[in-house]
Amino acid sequence: MGRVLYYVHDPMCSWCWGFNKAWATVQSQLPNTIEVRYILGGLAPDSHEPMEERLQKIISAGWYKIQGRIPGTEFNHDFWTLCKPRRSTYASSRAVIAAKLLDENAEKRMLLAIQHAYYLQAKNPADDDVLIDCAASIGLNKQAFTDSFKSEAVQQQLLADIKFARSLGVSSFPSLVLECAGSYQQLTYDYNDPQVLLKQLS
Repeated sequence: MGRVLYYVHDPMCSWCWGFNKAWATVQSQLPNTIEVRYILGGLAPDSHEPMEERLQKIISAGWYKIQGRIPGTEFNHDFWTLCKPRRSTYASSRAVIAAKLLDENAEKRMLLAIQHAYYLQAKNPADDDVLIDCAASIGLNKQAFTDSFKSEAVQQQLLADIKFARSLGVSSFPSLVLECAGSYQQLTYDYNDPQVLLKQLS
């Protein structure tokens, strides 16, 4: 019987960025009876307000913590001085959905483009123009992407994803949930050891 592995994430979740290497290894070694589906969990709703300095310090410190815990994870810490951070991740989530609607193979490419812009290039994916440039960088038509990105259909899909993630009992990102015969099981993982997750999927 086929199984579904839900990867619940947020494009601007720094722990998801840190998990990328292990997650790629897991996907390359999954049994072919398991289907992977990406679900957007909705880390922070739309906001035009500047991020509080206290929260900036907490997240910035978190990046250093991730680098210590997950060797090889890169962050461009210039983000905190070059950009005006906002606690707002829904736009980047809509961008991933819009990209997938235009090209079903673009979902992962768009996610990675957003992460690279944020964590390596010190750009702010809370800004629409950054997301539109990310879409263009993976070969999507700018106007077609913009129209999709700003559509009500994409917003409703994001809300549906968030609702589904919450129904799974997910409270942190990334989370991995396995569906089998109508039952759901949250799985454990290790940021540095893909086998921890793979052993639960054999």
